[in-house]
Amino acid sequence: MHPRPRIPSFASPRQQRGAVLYFALIMLILLALIGIAGMQVTGMQERMAANYLRSNQAFQNAESSARAQEAVIQAAIGSGNIYEANQEECSPVFDPATWADGKTTATAINTRRLDKCVTRGPIKVGVPKNEETENIYQITVLASDDPANPSSSAVIDTIYIP
Repeated sequence: MHPRPRIPSFASPRQQRGAVLYFALIMLILLALIGIAGMQVTGMQERMAANYLRSNQAFQNAESSARAQEAVIQAAIGSGNIYEANQEECSPVFDPATWADGKTTATAINTRRLDKCVTRGPIKVGVPKNEETENIYQITVLASDDPANPSSSAVIDTIYIP
């Protein structure tokens, strides 16, 4: 007869301590923490993207309103009429930020005539006629992303020479 091969003896179940169980639980907790941190980062990035979208939409709305106001001025001047701005005098000094802070509406437009504020010098020889103007306007527009429910607003201040 052949002798039986010796089988290594393992500790009985009562002598095992459960170290693998503790290690597995710690790993699960770490993975859960990594998952929670990833969800928070993703949520923050989503909010940042939404805020960027709203501020960009407000800027585009303000830009559109400024171009529309330029078209109104151009149409009035082109038809031979005089366009009367909101402010025809040079003083008081106009500050777009202060003006926008005082507004409670989602959209507002202010037009200021600047050509009366500029001193005229002698006519220069060689300057193209189309560079000479008697109409210079400062157009300031406040617009929001959504007029019904504004959450972001933008102010644009431009100079328009028809």
